[in-house]
Amino acid sequence: MKKEFTHFDDDGNAVMVDVTEKPVTKRTALARGTISVNKEIIDAVQNHKVKKGDVLSVAQIAGIMGTKQTSSLIPMCHTLLLQKCSVYFQVDEENCQIHAFCKVKTEGKTGVEMEALTGVSTALLTIYDMCKAINKRMVIQNIHLVEKTGGKSGAFSFEIND
Repeated sequence: MKKEFTHFDDDGNAVMVDVTEKPVTKRTALARGTISVNKEIIDAVQNHKVKKGDVLSVAQIAGIMGTKQTSSLIPMCHTLLLQKCSVYFQVDEENCQIHAFCKVKTEGKTGVEMEALTGVSTALLTIYDMCKAINKRMVIQNIHLVEKTGGKSGAFSFEIND
């Protein structure tokens, strides 16, 4: 079955998808991503020694703010009334990585995947910004949708073998 591109009209012009006739459903999305850093940054973040402030608290707020700006950043995204957003982190000292997660919920006619991905991206970029004075050799990677629920396409779960 061939997938149809919904962001183009019959003449090939970019358009916002018309969701007028779609039903309102509960929708969630969880995204994650990783920033690889060095030991010095891990220690500074965990011991609150970064001069710009509490890195993970600021990155958490930035991630939440990022979700709310998604439609301003991604041209064809609808403006959504988000009902819940949480951003959290797992620090992997052994591998010198910080994993960021963003979970977004709403009731609406279109999904919140882009909001969750934007939240993770914004949180990781904030970590980079706050820690770059210590060492600029950081790598942001593996940003992806972990799972989503709701809508016409139903549930999605990222599997390594996908």
